[in-house]
Amino acid sequence: MQTSLAKRNHPLTLLDQQRRTLQTAPGVEPFESRMKAAGFPALAATAIQTMQINVGKMCNLVCKHCHVDAGPDRKEIMTKQTMQLCLDALARIDAPIVDLTGGAPEMNPHFRWFVDRIVALGRHVIDRSNLTILVVKGFDDLPEFLAERRVEIIASLPYYLDKQTDAQRGDHVFEKSIRALKRLNELGYGKPDTGLILNLVFNPIGAYLPPKQAAIQADYKRELKRRHDIVFNELFAVTNLPINRFLDFLIESGNYQDYMQKLSHAFNPQAAENVMCRTMLSVGWDGYLYDCDFNQMLEVPVDHGLPTHVRDFDPTSLAKRQICTGNHCYGCTAAAGSSCNGTTTL
Repeated sequence: MQTSLAKRNHPLTLLDQQRRTLQTAPGVEPFESRMKAAGFPALAATAIQTMQINVGKMCNLVCKHCHVDAGPDRKEIMTKQTMQLCLDALARIDAPIVDLTGGAPEMNPHFRWFVDRIVALGRHVIDRSNLTILVVKGFDDLPEFLAERRVEIIASLPYYLDKQTDAQRGDHVFEKSIRALKRLNELGYGKPDTGLILNLVFNPIGAYLPPKQAAIQADYKRELKRRHDIVFNELFAVTNLPINRFLDFLIESGNYQDYMQKLSHAFNPQAAENVMCRTMLSVGWDGYLYDCDFNQMLEVPVDHGLPTHVRDFDPTSLAKRQICTGNHCYGCTAAAGSSCNGTTTL
């Protein structure tokens, strides 16, 4: 019987076990071999259009699908000094987008200071919110703060019904999410001609690939409007990557091998060409640099002789860097592709 990585009696660290498990998935061709066959002998970045910054792993929720393994007990928080290093790096490049993530990024004590400094640099800020934090006492004035600074909100909402959402994210999460969405709508988020962008994220509940993004977006728009009079701009359908809690779920439920084979069989060269890591650089809470948020959670930093910390930021080499890949990358290249902004192909 398969057992979760956390429960195995093994001398390797948990992350070592995850990396080894992913690279030895039964019946799955190594991702690098598949990429070479598709004409990508070495996947390389083309620019840094987005700097995605994880400001900490602390979160008020403990979601079953979380690849960050975030929660209330996580102590990893980006310091103000590391934030300043990120600002210094941003000042050296023309990346128009700064994507703040966590955990719940809003729980970092310097979140508002950081947002203001990024806005002062003339960059567009994205806040990846779990919604519920916006109705927690002490954080409930954040919607106004974000609206005043024209911050785009990308919010996780696993489904438009309470049962499915709460099953993935915890009791009463759906109700709190609806309250937060209503408040955001009151401020103009998600409404035409306001410029206040509110996008939602759908993750499958279980070991499945997401449905076609346009179809599930139509369902969300219809049902949220009909049931709660809620509007939003776009829905992003995101594939669950086999990392941390979701990997444990796959192993414990006996779905790991089938899921990995499902991802690899759905490999799409066009999706591979458009993966987000080619135009993004990810910064960890401690300032270390990664090709993407998923590599960050597996602690696979940028490589091939490049600077690995934001204090040593080198715009030229990092913008054209060779990207570190592994079998988890099948999650971004399966079917219509998956990125932090939804599917990567039409």
